[in-house]
Amino acid sequence: MRAYRLLAHSLTRALARIALLSLLCLSISVGSAAAQTPVDLELVLAIDVSGSVDPDEAKLQRNGYVQALLNPKVQAAIRGGPFGRISATYVEWAGESHQHIVVPWTELSDPASVERFAAIVAEAPMMTEQWTSISAVIDYAVPLFGNNGFEGTRRVIDISGDGENNRGRPVEEARDAAVARGITINGLPILNDRPNPWGGAAPNDLEGYYRDHVIGGPGAFLVPARDFDAFADAILSKLLLEVSGVQPAGRGRDFAVR
Repeated sequence: MRAYRLLAHSLTRALARIALLSLLCLSISVGSAAAQTPVDLELVLAIDVSGSVDPDEAKLQRNGYVQALLNPKVQAAIRGGPFGRISATYVEWAGESHQHIVVPWTELSDPASVERFAAIVAEAPMMTEQWTSISAVIDYAVPLFGNNGFEGTRRVIDISGDGENNRGRPVEEARDAAVARGITINGLPILNDRPNPWGGAAPNDLEGYYRDHVIGGPGAFLVPARDFDAFADAILSKLLLEVSGVQPAGRGRDFAVR
């Protein structure tokens, strides 16, 4: 009988511990959900810094993003959504093992928050690495949306680059895996006809490559930059479309829709 009472007591204590742990887990889950700030868009800005992008071109890219973020039209578009705010992170990438967060997830709402984000981008040290792995940066970006403190009505990876995937798994596999998780991938191919630093030929049709192999998901589109000098105008157009959630109409010289 004593053994039976001891067993019953132990069982009661074990059940109580399980119940307490369940309540604790539920509390943590509810607290985590409550901590997610609703935003109109969660945006990963993924910028190519592979060896084919020389220092001057890398600076043009950086300046293009800074100018676009500080543009009153982009800031008005950010405030014009239902929540009046978006979240963004700025990532530079190259080969399979090089993905670097320059600015972590940040809420962008008023001019001050946008200006702080742009200032960090502008002042960060420049880095570059060999090879171009679009698939690796997609695989890197997808988990960034998890538990980042924000809950967006849309989730977008914005990829800019001047070359095709030449390292890592096939880019279509990475794209399709991201799309299956409800993420849209937009593209900004930078078109130029000069060979890369190792003498390799420039891509024949980078715009078509991005359209057919890189972009995907609901409302996916690309905005080609005709060269690095045209990058600032292209990223301004692209950010306005992404922030506003408006899809460009049809296929044309400036926009291509998948």
